Amino acid sequence: MKFLVLKFGGTSLVSSELRERVAGKVIAAKDEGYSPVVVVSAIGRQGDPYATDTLINLVKQANRELPVREMDMLMSCGEIISGVIMAATLQNTGCPAVFMTGAQAGITTDNKHSEARILKVQPNNIIKYAQEGYVVVVAGFQGVTEHGETTTLGRGGSDTTAAALGVALNAVYVDIYTDVEGIMTADPRIVSEAKALAAITYDEICHLAHEGAKVVHPRAVEIAMQKGVPLRVRSAFSDGPGTLVTSSGEVYKGSIDITRDRIITGITYISGIAQIKVNTGAGVEGFKKQRCMFRSLALAGVSIDFINILPEVILFTVQDDMAEKAIEVLENAGYAAEVITGCAKVSAVGAGMSGVPGVIADIVEAITKNDIQILQCNDSHTTVWVLVRREEMENAVRALHKQFKLAH
Repeated sequence: MKFLVLKFGGTSLVSSELRERVAGKVIAAKDEGYSPVVVVSAIGRQGDPYATDTLINLVKQANRELPVREMDMLMSCGEIISGVIMAATLQNTGCPAVFMTGAQAGITTDNKHSEARILKVQPNNIIKYAQEGYVVVVAGFQGVTEHGETTTLGRGGSDTTAAALGVALNAVYVDIYTDVEGIMTADPRIVSEAKALAAITYDEICHLAHEGAKVVHPRAVEIAMQKGVPLRVRSAFSDGPGTLVTSSGEVYKGSIDITRDRIITGITYISGIAQIKVNTGAGVEGFKKQRCMFRSLALAGVSIDFINILPEVILFTVQDDMAEKAIEVLENAGYAAEVITGCAKVSAVGAGMSGVPGVIADIVEAITKNDIQILQCNDSHTTVWVLVRREEMENAVRALHKQFKLAH
């Protein structure tokens, strides 16, 4: 059987007209010879009647400290409602369809409520119904422990469900439907000339997702990459091909309009960041301070990022809402720290940059010629990060997009 997993987000399902459009895409896949498996998120967003955030706000009126076990049972309801309605929509068109919860679909997780990880998938029920000609609709974002407890998978959980089912079913593709045409070279709300990419590697999209791009969750990409199942990120509101996410060898086949010398693939960003600078001093005492400082922050549960360690100075970042706690921890441990809140990390991602001279020079030139101060910089084989003030973030994104000609 040729399985095709299609995941639809909540904004694709908010009205009967949109659900009928989704049904049309599913039936078209069936007509092409695929056995479609549809994964759904909860309908809509906060404020919509059955959105996950709406359900959470409802129960908080009764108990603001609801235990995570009960919270998971509540949060799983949104996808169940969505899935039943989607199955009903398909049935109404004459297409045989059946709905399954994550547990019925064979998704077993660990017992970490609200951010469980999938341990295994046993898709026997899905295969049985697919062989009988049914379209199987599965609730995303949820699973069950070995002891029968309902769990949810955390942010991006429906993407993760789709990827895990794609791997378990050896699907031809996993299609992630969103409200954009594919993976964009930058946020189109900031860069009006941003364009959808024809193809991108697993590694590149993982880095883009970790650095702020919200089109597909990195955990889903990592799962698909383990077995080499291609992802396609497509628009639920058009019939465009979207962006193919696969291994670099397949990305560069002649049928895809992409060149090996593409140094930068996309620009993304994360805001709401604070930079902290700690003077540790020189010599042996400085080394001891460095070691103790990181241990103090870890014991206090402060997650740090974007770390630069110099002989007498350490720079790192935390989320803005953790800055006050971080400073308190450092001062209690005897460290003098300076903080700049309201920063943003802007990232240039591209698998082609490794070993290419001049990338950093181009980035620094693009930023500084627009009179934007770089507060910090770091790089890896596929990503260069610069820290700027939040009010300069959008200009920095546009400057880098233009510098690397990503609109062309």
